[in-house]
Amino acid sequence: MAYSERIELAVQAAALLHRNQVRKGPAKLPYVSHLFSVALLVADYTDDEDVIVAALLHDTLEDTEYSPEELENDFGGKVRKLVEGVSEHINADGAKRKPWKERKQQYLEHLASAPEGSLIISAADKIHNMRSIVEQYYNDHDAFRRDFGGSTEERLMMYQKISNVLNRRLTSDIVVEFNHIFNEYKKFISNVQNTATHD
Repeated sequence: MAYSERIELAVQAAALLHRNQVRKGPAKLPYVSHLFSVALLVADYTDDEDVIVAALLHDTLEDTEYSPEELENDFGGKVRKLVEGVSEHINADGAKRKPWKERKQQYLEHLASAPEGSLIISAADKIHNMRSIVEQYYNDHDAFRRDFGGSTEERLMMYQKISNVLNRRLTSDIVVEFNHIFNEYKKFISNVQNTATHD
């Protein structure tokens, strides 16, 4: 990844827009740690500056008050399209947050027609999420169930649907890393389910 003024501006924007947010998990890391990790993963598979910028800003439309119009004005129409391609929903003023299933379904619909750059960002996002979960909760399944709640079956099914789209549409080699981490995640979820049945 070649450092540039636009990447620096995206780093600053991500840091400011997500400044009061933390990641789920025992360490309660600042949320930007996820964004930086995703951008670094993306940079391993593409030199396209717009895709790397979009990776840094991929959660802004969902989780901050930053609007699509502001994103396009600051970073261009291509970055806006890439971010919209990986957004579960757009965080509109006064709009009630949709239920989990509805948001995930919308995410899948976006992925089905999203550009390649969005698919690379999606794969990197899920790689980091799954890797973080397996590492942080490997020996503490109760904490995983407490922090994430919901049905492990539904969570796994949704990841499988995302996997199906990425494996069907993605031409980048990042899909190989995604598949490897997804297999590790499936083993982890199986272990969580087994410990739950024996409690």
